[in-house]
Amino acid sequence: MKIDCGTCLIRSWQYGDEDHLPQHANNKAIWLNLRDSFPHPYTQLDAQRWIQYVVDPELETNFAIDVGGEAIGNIGLRIGEDISRYSAELWYWLGQAYWGRGIVSAAIKAMIDYAFTEFMLTRLYAQPMAHNAASIKVLEKVGFRREGLLRDSVVKNNVLMDTVLYAYLSSDWLADRNELL
Repeated sequence: MKIDCGTCLIRSWQYGDEDHLPQHANNKAIWLNLRDSFPHPYTQLDAQRWIQYVVDPELETNFAIDVGGEAIGNIGLRIGEDISRYSAELWYWLGQAYWGRGIVSAAIKAMIDYAFTEFMLTRLYAQPMAHNAASIKVLEKVGFRREGLLRDSVVKNNVLMDTVLYAYLSSDWLADRNELL
């Protein structure tokens, strides 16, 4: 998969991406806003394991955010199961050297189109940490709507924290597409 977003490229992960991945992923500021399954410190071995996991999967839901031919982050979907099978969680991270350039906004817009086109979804949602103002700002900028505060919903770095639930519905996507026509 490959989508040109202007400021970046969203593409399939490939062998060789592990070479530079730790220089972007090994950052405590990134780790503090992600699930514990994202390691810190982020080593070369972690990068190799990630690439083995995401290259040629049965269902491709994780993509490299590429700038200048180098993978500098990830954007992905966690497709729901059972009664949540028409929902997917959107998640992303970006190397700190690239923050504030509109890259994540462009990547999320591309993923919204991809998710609603490729999967039979009715809903995308994201659940950033309540203290992550930058992530909240970008979600609101691209049209996600705040649905609620989940108090004391996660523990990160041994601290109990709130998260915020944001969603973007397929009906929003269709309305946005019709406005463009």
